[in-house]
Amino acid sequence: MLNLNSKFNFFDCLPSYDSNYLKVGNGHSIYFEQYGNPKGIPILFLHGGPGAGFSNSHKSFFDPKIFRVIFFDQRGSGKSLPYAETKYNNTQLLIADIENLRKSLNIEKWYLFGGSWGSTLALLYGIDFPRRCLGFILRGIFLGSKNEIDWFLYDMKKFFPEAYGKFLSSVPHNYKNNILEWFHTQLHINNRSKNLKAASIWAEYENSCSSLNYVSRPISGEQALAISKIETHYFINNCFINDDYIIHNIDKISNIQSVIVQGRYDVICPPFTALKLAESWNSAKIEIVNDAGHSGFETNISKKLMNALQMIK
Repeated sequence: MLNLNSKFNFFDCLPSYDSNYLKVGNGHSIYFEQYGNPKGIPILFLHGGPGAGFSNSHKSFFDPKIFRVIFFDQRGSGKSLPYAETKYNNTQLLIADIENLRKSLNIEKWYLFGGSWGSTLALLYGIDFPRRCLGFILRGIFLGSKNEIDWFLYDMKKFFPEAYGKFLSSVPHNYKNNILEWFHTQLHINNRSKNLKAASIWAEYENSCSSLNYVSRPISGEQALAISKIETHYFINNCFINDDYIIHNIDKISNIQSVIVQGRYDVICPPFTALKLAESWNSAKIEIVNDAGHSGFETNISKKLMNALQMIK
């Protein structure tokens, strides 16, 4: 989410020097781009969602003279094919895709940079492939637990009642205690009109609650379809991981340096989760940003992320 009032100076975005598709099996092809310096420090950008895709605005975090940045759209997201597909789309396959992408680009080791769901994937990849990780820069920590999913579905109303009212307005009364099942059904039935309507409602809810200052941010149905459909698919399957899996396995990356940047008023991914992770992770340095919510583009979140990148240099 781009904060249009931000006064922080991002790097100017140049065109990517390479873009292509990587076939990953079962009909899926993931779209990727390489940006910056081909001989620079390799760093993988992991977008949120699941299903959000990356955008050109994400390039602005990275100094193109220093970094070789790899962006990719996860299965079903962005330009990856097929669009908004949930078949053969789960957490384990996404981790395998990351490793296949690393091998295809002949990268020995890389840094991982991700926020929200991107932080989840970075941590899970690190647990499976610690010897391939130089370090982590993470924002808005999400550990993929049922409690975090329930918070998103039921408890964010305590802070954003206006957004929650709109979110809940289309849900039938008999589904008020099972919101996820209703949205999952609406997004996956063979009815394009219902798919797009539900997608717009779901995506607007999340988008509107992403920054410190509440603003209603509608998203058109087609644009919202991938994130809404894929997110509900992951959420109804508890993100395909056991609760506390990351915490129980964090020792596998305990000695790899990391920076966690967390908005104090991040309502989508509240700071108690980031603190729980930092307390379990020996090499983690956490920075709580007092005047920020969830978005990576809020001024002081961006500043802390870019400071962490400067430290790599």
